[in-house]
Amino acid sequence: MKIVCNGQALEIAPGTRVADYLSQLGLETPSVVVECDGMILSREEYESHALQDGSVLELIRFVGGG
Repeated sequence: MKIVCNGQALEIAPGTRVADYLSQLGLETPSVVVECDGMILSREEYESHALQDGSVLELIRFVGGG
């Protein structure tokens, strides 16, 4: 199945949830904000929200520093 993440077209397995996808990328969910198809998801939704063919994701990662 195809999705677009931060402007890049990708192939992922059908039924992949947002949490699964973030894990595949090596990202920790507390530091990532996910917009899926124009809607910002709550962190609680990451485990249950299954990506669909054609989903468009924008991932924003917060980093600390000084």
